[in-house]
Formats: sequence, structure tokens, C-alpha cells
Amino acid sequence: MPRPGRGFLDAPRGRFENAAMASPISTGPDEPFIPPARSLPEITIRALVLGVLLSAVLAAANAYLGLFAGLTVSASIPAAVISMGVLRALGGGNILENNIVQTAASAGESLAAGVIFTIPALVILGVWTEFDYVETTIMAGLGGVIGVLFTIPLRRALIVEDPLQFPEGVATAEVLKAGDQGGSGVKYIAVAGLVGGLFKFGEAGLRLWGAVFQAAGQAGSTLLYFGSNLSPALVAVGYIVGLNIAILVFLGGALNWLVAIPLYAAASGIPEGTTDLVAYAEGVWSSQTRYLGVGAMVVGGVWALLSLRRSLARGIRASLAAWRESRGATPTAVPRTEQDTPFTWVGVALLISLVPLYLVFDYFIGDEAIAAVMAGVMLLAGFLFSAVAGYMAGLVGSSNNPISGVTIATILTSALLLYALGTGEAKGPASAIFIGAVVCCAAAIAGDNMQDLKAGHVLGATPWKQQVMQIVGVLAAAAVIAPILALLHEAYGIGVESAAHPDPLPAPQASLMASVARGVFHQDLPWGWIAAGMGIAVGIIVLDVILERRGSDFRTPVLAVAVGIYLPFQLSVPILAGGLVAWAAARFYAARGGRGREAGGKAGLLFAAGLITGEALIGILMAVPIVATGDKNALALFEEAVETPVPGILLLVLVIAALYRIATAPARSASA
Repeated sequence: MPRPGRGFLDAPRGRFENAAMASPISTGPDEPFIPPARSLPEITIRALVLGVLLSAVLAAANAYLGLFAGLTVSASIPAAVISMGVLRALGGGNILENNIVQTAASAGESLAAGVIFTIPALVILGVWTEFDYVETTIMAGLGGVIGVLFTIPLRRALIVEDPLQFPEGVATAEVLKAGDQGGSGVKYIAVAGLVGGLFKFGEAGLRLWGAVFQAAGQAGSTLLYFGSNLSPALVAVGYIVGLNIAILVFLGGALNWLVAIPLYAAASGIPEGTTDLVAYAEGVWSSQTRYLGVGAMVVGGVWALLSLRRSLARGIRASLAAWRESRGATPTAVPRTEQDTPFTWVGVALLISLVPLYLVFDYFIGDEAIAAVMAGVMLLAGFLFSAVAGYMAGLVGSSNNPISGVTIATILTSALLLYALGTGEAKGPASAIFIGAVVCCAAAIAGDNMQDLKAGHVLGATPWKQQVMQIVGVLAAAAVIAPILALLHEAYGIGVESAAHPDPLPAPQASLMASVARGVFHQDLPWGWIAAGMGIAVGIIVLDVILERRGSDFRTPVLAVAVGIYLPFQLSVPILAGGLVAWAAARFYAARGGRGREAGGKAGLLFAAGLITGEALIGILMAVPIVATGDKNALALFEEAVETPVPGILLLVLVIAALYRIATAPARSASA
């Protein structure tokens, strides 16, 4: 499996140029913040209550935002900040107790994403007229719990055996450490949080500038496109993951938007009378070239699992050995920070989960043999895509983790299998959506939970306690998600126009899932693009193997490129900008012999974490007036929202300059 390079915090002298391609932070501490020998209260009554409440609230907020705008807000850092504030108000709370609260709370946001990307497709397909509480809760709860169970061996594989960056997990840990220690670290986070929050409020709340800069023009028979999201949080993610990954995500986006879409336009011809070329490019991406990313993810996911096989095997063996040693005549003490949920318990729980999966699927399709086969497929697909989602979260963070791409691949595979088994159009698409819903919930939870487990690894948390609280958070969110969907459907409608709801919530991902499931049975999917994406992925894998054998510091993990191909190009640009800031800071320290580099890396990391914190907190808080009024412009300063991106571009340049200045300030101080 491709291992991340070393960052300028841990690179030896004389290797800063190569280290600049990687992340500016190390993949994990030599010693956790709270050593294994020290034990602090983690799962307490107040932590349990607060985690359940926050999980339910964040699930509700993100369910609406996802159906309304097609996106959700990562909740780990906001939950950590809220937890610190509440526990201090209650008279204390230690860093591991705070970490337990955010572990449970962030599960609500992730489960909401898994649900809203898939289950509303059953309404869009006309299979449901309303959201059934029992079936929705079973799909969400089972999928989420399966995702938690699969993260247990993945924790050792991706965090201990072959550590990945997990940028938001590291950022969450740094936020919690800064809050626990106080001092200058809190100042960096507070200032950056204020900057990120005001930026988000000015753009999405007051509507003082457009969120995206986009331009497209016709060049002969084709078109040229460029776009960038104006998000400080995405810049911060790029800074944390480093230039290598940032370049790959950008190249994936460029391959789609700067090559594939123009080629499609040249071959098909731009329709006469097209005046909005940006909208035309987005339409081509949505209906055609996006499937390049789907094909690349399918191949990349299989390759990632094959690459992880040794680490997964070591993780499973270590879990089993730890369990046997703990039950032996002379038990061997396993360090508290390496105590996972016993793997035998995990295996039994997964086998038990097959029973409700079979029963619900049999209810859906009415064929016992097919139900048994598909229950097994769901479990296998859940493991595959949980591993893929965890791996991608380690590369680019859970906020940029294309769970919808993973889900499309699942629905596509499931629909093809159902079609081959003779399932007809009447039940086939809905059955594929059901499988996709369970797998999507599992993958969404797996990616988020790996970030939480990374934070716990850095802090010195007890893994099994985090895993218990992850399940608590999943069940709390699953219990409320069906009533939330029912309420939104009754109030606004979801995905389908009707006399009662002429302007329903668009539910873009669920609409896409419905079209994919229907497309398999109608035989009208863009198979050429899917096959081309698979071919691209194979080429990238071959290149990475060559680079590995040559000992290159620059590597090409295929899923990083697949993420870029699948996502809108506008998201790749600020991530690249953040990676370039990390590279420039590393070069700056290299020119000065590395003086102050450790302090600079820490300061830059805390400032980046603050940018993510501020934007995420405001993003969640703004859900309140949006839900209350049903108007995304409820807080707009002017009657007509300002669309020009110019103020946002200028302000983002200032934020990038500030990040570079803070990351390099210790070197200037050391030289003074």
C-alpha cells in the first residue's frame, strides 16, 4: 500500500525538498498525548447524554442541508468544540471525555449523509409515498453499526500498521489538545476559527459574494472551463494532507474537467443557443464524465483492499492474539491505547447482522434465495467500501470523501447482479437502492469513525470505548432520522414535484442514485465512461508501482486521483492551493537549516484546524434559520444575493497569505 511521505515536522536535515511534497505534519505521534499507563474517565453519564443529544441534533441539521443543498458539514471538530464548552460549564471534563463526546456526536452527521444520499431515492422512484419508520431505522442503524464494526480491524491497518494522515482526525486532536493546554495554541485556533466562521457567514449567510468562481468559454467546437471554490477550510485540508495528495486530487479534476468534458463537447457538439457554458459543463459532468470517477473508484477500491490485505491480516491476528492473551492463565497486559473491541465479538455481531438484512431484503423482493445472496453481498460490499471510505478519509479527509461515488459503485454492482439473477424492473431498482443505502451508511460511518479513531490515537484514548460510543451515536441518529425525513417530506416534498409541493427539496445525490438504479434495468448508463475510468485507474496503479520500485518520494495512490475525477473541479483547486502553502513553508525552512520548523509546523496546523473549525461551526449554525424559514437566503443582507466572487477571491488570498505567514513565523524569529 502506498505510504505517505514524511512532512517537514519529522524530516531529517537535508531532505526538506522531498519532504515538501508530503504533509506538513507527521502521520502520528511516537507517544500519545495521554500515555497508556495513565487512565482518565472517558465514558461518563454526562458524556453519554451529551453525545446522544449532539448526534441527534447534528443528524437533523445535516439531513436538511443534504437534501436542500446536496452537501453535509463534517461535525467532528464542531462537536469537540461544543463538548469542551458544555463540559466546562458543567464543571470540568478531561480531554478524553471530550473526545468521547465528539466521537458519538459526529456519527449523527455521517449517518445522515448515508441516509439522505440513498433512502429518498425510494420516494423518487415511486416505491414509497412516505418514509416507513421501521424500515428506514433498520437500514440506517444496521448500515451504521456494520460500518463501526468494520473500522475495528481497519484501525490497526490504517492508523497503526500503515498510518495515513487523516487530516480532520489530526486537526480534531490538535483542537482538543489546545483547549486542554491553553496558551498560544488556543490563540491560533480562536483567530483562525473566527476568520473561517466570518468567511462562511459572509458568503453563505449574508450572501456578500459568490461561493465559487467559475468561467467557461467556447474555443472552436469545444469549450474551456475553470472554477474554484472559495473555501478556507478546503485550503486548510490541502495544507494538512500536503502537496503530493493535493496534486493528485487536482490532476484527477483536471483530467475530467479540462480534458474529458472538452473532448465530449468537441465530439458531440455544443447545442446551438447554449448561453450558459458553465451550466453546460456541469451537465456533461453530472450525466456523463462523472462516471469516469465511478469506474476509477471501483478499480481503486479493489486495489486498495488488495494493498491492505497484509495490514488487515496483521490487525485481525493482533486483535485475536490480544483477546486470547487477556483470557489466558497468565494474561498479558495489552496497552490501554491498543485495546480494541474483541475481534470474536465483532465476528459474531457481523454474522448476527445477516439475519435482519435477509429479512428486510426478503420483504423488499419476496424471493428467499435472492434475499440470502444479496444479504451476503451487502456484508461483503459493506466491508469493501468501508475499507475504501476509510482509506480515502485518510488521504483527503472525511469532508472531501466522495461517499456518493462509493454508493454509485455499490448500486451499479448490485443492480447488475440483480438483473443477472432475473429481478425485473418492478423491484430491481428499489432493491439496488436498499443495498446501496446499507452500504452507504456503513461507508459514511467508516470514514468518519476512522477520523475519530485517529484523533483518539493521537490523544491516547481507549479504542474500544470509542467504538462503543460510535455505536451509541449511530443508534441515536438512526432513531430520529426517519421522523426527520417524514417531517421534511410532508413540509417541502423531496425530489419529486407535485401539486402540494411544486418546489421540493432537490435531494441531488438521491436523484442520481435513482437514475443509476433505473439506468441499469433500462440499459441506458454511460458504460463507455465507466470503462474508461477503469482503464485510467489501471494506468495510475502501474505508474505508482513503478514509482515505488524506483524509491520515488512522489507517489500516485489511485484513490486520490479517483476522488479528483469524481468531485467537482472547483473543490480541487483550493486543496491544491493549501498543498502549495505547505510546500512553500517546507522550502522556506529548508533554506534556513530547519530552524523553528517544529514550532512552525504546529502553528500552521493549529491555524488550519481553526479554519476548518470556524467554517464547520457556522455551517451547522446556519442550518437553524434555513430550516426555520425554508429559505437558503434567510440571512442575506440584500434582497438579491450578490453573485460576484471578487470579494471572496481577495479575502481568500489574504487567508492563504496569513496561513503561510503563521507557518513560517518561527523561522523568521529564529533568524532574528
